[in-house]
Amino acid sequence: MQQILVYGDSLSWAMVPGTFQRLPFEQRWPGILQSTLTQAGQNVRVVEDCLNGRRTAFDDPFRPGRNGLVGIEQRIEVNSPLELIIVMLGTNDFQSMHPHTAWHAAFGMRALIDAVRRAPLELGMPIPEILVVSPPPIRNPDGPVLPKFVGAAERCVGLAAAMKEVADERECAFFDAGQVIHCSAIDGVHLDADQHPLLGQAIAEVVSPLLGND
Repeated sequence: MQQILVYGDSLSWAMVPGTFQRLPFEQRWPGILQSTLTQAGQNVRVVEDCLNGRRTAFDDPFRPGRNGLVGIEQRIEVNSPLELIIVMLGTNDFQSMHPHTAWHAAFGMRALIDAVRRAPLELGMPIPEILVVSPPPIRNPDGPVLPKFVGAAERCVGLAAAMKEVADERECAFFDAGQVIHCSAIDGVHLDADQHPLLGQAIAEVVSPLLGND
């Protein structure tokens, strides 16, 4: 069995827009990714490591543990052997307490890529392939998330292009989620339930050729 690690934030955790509820595994895009690949005959297990508020490489001044760079090497160790890690982060880099632009988020992603590749794995364990997924653009934040994302829609402009440049530079696979899904009109940040199948199935098409023969 081949293992895939999804390293993400609340978009992958599957927070229901306008609430603090979570979709069940079979309705979340990582779960749909697993079922789609399994139905196609690939023997895979998708492991979720998705934390609400996680940034690429920046600290949350109010909640500890949201810097995605801190501990990622150990997450690779914990879940090894891994065939692939899918990293979908960046949205929270644009929270209102940060002055960040797409450039900052992309360079945070570059730091994550480098950390994955230097993880101190046990002898014989493979360095996983990396798929960088750029999250869909933030829309008009509303509801409980509004104070945290004031101005985020403007500052995230250009994120996909910046992420792709970093992925190409580091020779990683890349997928722009904004090509197939969009953030909810309810809160402007998270994904409605009907977006998860679209994303899971689209990523399955990208992931399938990245997996070696089991």
